[in-house]
Amino acid sequence: MLPTYHRTSTIQGQRAFYREAGPAEAPVVLLLHGFPTSSHMFRHLIPALADRYHVIAPDHIGFGQSAMPEVDEFEYTFDNLAEIRRPARQPKACPAMIFG
Repeated sequence: MLPTYHRTSTIQGQRAFYREAGPAEAPVVLLLHGFPTSSHMFRHLIPALADRYHVIAPDHIGFGQSAMPEVDEFEYTFDNLAEIRRPARQPKACPAMIFG
């Protein structure tokens, strides 16, 4: 079983948490959680996929272990959340399977 790494990255001044597992050269699977959950919901799925895929599961800003800025510090819109949830480690251009 491959390990799952817990990482953070700063995007637009906000700390974004994500879980990552699997070989970097494998096809990417991006797991996006819904509202009001976090990447924790994928804790059992990530290791099951990691032997075949490079799995990335970020937490939205305001959820899980990502930053939780006050509403006067961050505009909680779908556009802003979409921009922030870009994978923190962007591999070279490659196709990805996105689930969420």
